Amino acid sequence: MRIRPLAADALIAAAQTSVAVLLGQEAVKQGWPPLDLAGYVLVGLVNLPLIARGKAPVAICLLVHLVWAGYVAAGYWPVVNSFGPMLAVYTVATLRPLRVAAGCAALMATVWICAGLVSPQPNMGSVVAQAVGFSLVLLRFGTVARRSAELARELRREQDARAKREVAEERGRIARELHDVVAHHMSVVSVQAGLARFVLTSDPATARVALDTIGGTSAEALEELRRMLRVLRSCDDEAPDAPMPGLARIGEMIERVRAGGAEVELLTEGAARPLAPGVELCAYRVVQEALTNVLKHAPGAKAVVQLRYGQHHLTVSVINGGAGANSARVPSGSGHGLIGMRERAKLYGGTISIGPLSEGGFAVRLTLPTSARAATRGNDATG
Repeated sequence: MRIRPLAADALIAAAQTSVAVLLGQEAVKQGWPPLDLAGYVLVGLVNLPLIARGKAPVAICLLVHLVWAGYVAAGYWPVVNSFGPMLAVYTVATLRPLRVAAGCAALMATVWICAGLVSPQPNMGSVVAQAVGFSLVLLRFGTVARRSAELARELRREQDARAKREVAEERGRIARELHDVVAHHMSVVSVQAGLARFVLTSDPATARVALDTIGGTSAEALEELRRMLRVLRSCDDEAPDAPMPGLARIGEMIERVRAGGAEVELLTEGAARPLAPGVELCAYRVVQEALTNVLKHAPGAKAVVQLRYGQHHLTVSVINGGAGANSARVPSGSGHGLIGMRERAKLYGGTISIGPLSEGGFAVRLTLPTSARAATRGNDATG
């Protein structure tokens, strides 16, 4: 159970006072005067103020040593009240700089030696050794405790900073997901809505096809957004019901883009095989962003999507041949979608190149490692 510091200090002070009172009963056997009313009052004044040692450690230490010195000067057995001053010195060492703690330790050693001088049969060698030894031990343990507390606070600050960085990274990932979902689907919806409006009276059949495409695309966009919201709202480690988009759904995406008026060809080289979900999602989103840019900046142009399955790598290429492209609208490489592509490639240890072709058109080429050995050889994304 956790206990409040003040309550804990009160219990410690009460326990020390009780021990001092019980130890005082042995004063006569040790050759010292018995505790009278004044002695009991001094015992209480040495130990009970320790309740506030956490709030004012130096002031409490000075008060305790002042009363202890008066107790020793009154001729009582010094050992009875020695535990309070030791705890006070230790508290100062745990909460204050070393030079302050050293001064308090020196004060305790001085009172301790004075107590030996007023003893009936003093053994000053033993008294001095005890005074110096106890002071140094308390100083050492208190300093170690203070440094440990400082390290713990520093660790908590680093953990908080790391948590904030992780939150920021997660927000960036979510922003990229939202951009990919909204930009792609809304581009298709916009193109199809324009087509439906244009042929609404002249070609109702084409208008109906466009409206059906709008309906299907909107439903898929809403489903992806719902899936993301389920992930954000989830309070446990359960996965969302709907699977993450992968390479198996690229064909559906290409059909939507074709319905938007772009001519897209899908080529696959090598034996298609299931890959890690993150790798498939990265490839899917890059193709989605590249085709969205084709719809935006090169309406009516022909694009080729090529998937090449290697032994340790997956290569994805989206090439717009340039026909119908508006060079003034081709992205320069600093847009959010292009930044998102590079960040995704970097996250999975891949490389990506984005830029115009010398013979005209625009190309996006992504290479992702599909094995741990290949991932260790990957480098940062390039553009």
